[in-house]
Amino acid sequence: MMLRTLALLVCLAGAPLMAGAAQPVNLATMAASPRLSSHAVAVVDAQTGQLVYEKNANQIQPFASITKLMTAMVALDANLSLDTPITISDDEIDRLKNTSSRLAVGSTLTRREMLLLALMSSENRAAASLARTYPGGKAAFIAQMNRKARSLGMTNTVFHDATGLDMRNTSTAMDLVRMVKAAANYPLIRQFTTTAEYYAHPTATRVLHYKNSNPLVREGEWDIGLSKTGYIEEAGRCLVMQATVGSQHLILVLLAANGSAARVNDAKSIKTWLESHPNTWLSG
Repeated sequence: MMLRTLALLVCLAGAPLMAGAAQPVNLATMAASPRLSSHAVAVVDAQTGQLVYEKNANQIQPFASITKLMTAMVALDANLSLDTPITISDDEIDRLKNTSSRLAVGSTLTRREMLLLALMSSENRAAASLARTYPGGKAAFIAQMNRKARSLGMTNTVFHDATGLDMRNTSTAMDLVRMVKAAANYPLIRQFTTTAEYYAHPTATRVLHYKNSNPLVREGEWDIGLSKTGYIEEAGRCLVMQATVGSQHLILVLLAANGSAARVNDAKSIKTWLESHPNTWLSG
């Protein structure tokens, strides 16, 4: 039986919480609990919507390339041919933060490959090309991202670009739980975000080896159904996953961790702690 003092039911569609619901477990107050670097955290049972743990989960902040999950949903919702070739243009050059990319102007891949690289390796030019080639162009794409967010109950979320480089893309950990839950309904998003590596051929003579940006996917020790990383200076290190912990399918959202390994270490700490204390949160 679930210990009701450690549970809080939430509706992922944005409805109010149940009256009299108890508070979720606070790992920070438990004995031998992990110390988390992430500034905002939400851990939710993917099947029941039960909030297992939260830390600043309703605080609005940038979330960087986690944005690309919404980019992928909007691109797939358009039902455009995934076999259509897309050529990287000057429009995909990042003039906001001047980040680099191995996809040089003139590189051509299919829409399917652009989607894969955007999700697996967080390739910014690939994501930007999906927005540019959307019916109506980039402006129509961004508008649809915001409409999609509202339809999912993401009332504290706004999008200004398709890559996440724009720090004005802001959300909360709880809103991102809703986005992860929605993205997990797309088989291609699940597949591409958990692909470990891919060899792309953007020109006739060039081969590029891409790896998944999440080490937990590459290592293969976790049962991960969906994954996305994110980083810009304003957002810190971010990570969202749908993963199995114990016997439960959980959605984990970690935002604004400090240091390149901090978000992964936080995820490992949460998983280890929860599996070590199953009676405090797992339903029997």
